[in-house]
Amino acid sequence: MTSSSIPALIRPRRFGDARGWFMETYSETSALAAGVDVRFVQDNQSFSATKGTIRGLHFQRPPRAQAKLVRCVRGSIMDYAVDVRRGSPTYGKYVAAELTAEGGEQLFVPVGFAHGFVTLEPDVEIAYKVSDLYAPDCDGGIVWNDPTIGIDWPLPASGAVLSDKDKALPTLVEFDSPFNYDGQPLAPLTAL
Repeated sequence: MTSSSIPALIRPRRFGDARGWFMETYSETSALAAGVDVRFVQDNQSFSATKGTIRGLHFQRPPRAQAKLVRCVRGSIMDYAVDVRRGSPTYGKYVAAELTAEGGEQLFVPVGFAHGFVTLEPDVEIAYKVSDLYAPDCDGGIVWNDPTIGIDWPLPASGAVLSDKDKALPTLVEFDSPFNYDGQPLAPLTAL
């Protein structure tokens, strides 16, 4: 059992036969049984052409904060959730999981966590659900290579591919978090 306030790795069951496989990518009943009590209101999808593309570390601030349920639908990514809840004993710490189209894994990223990923191969697509609509005035993030967080991104020799926006994000030290700690520290990911 997990809680809606810490990240969780979800492995939906696949049912296969000679034709291929079938999988429920989201079930409210299954999510609630796993302790993920979030109402999702929008689905998003992104495509990254180049291996080593980093998107993140992003979040949406209150009052339009977003929880996310992320999955890879083509290729593979290394996905990260960074604790940015003010007062958390695990502030600035992160969990990571490899998400693959082949495996169908999903990462639940709750409100209060910055989210980012790097593509592990070319031509990657991810799909994710969010718990609130996009609000540009609440958009925020932490720079991908923040030394305090210290993510060791698995990058190709050519380096990271980033947007200008992601290059200009503040460091964790410069960030004044609007997210409050709820009493549940970040824990290692366990598959549900």
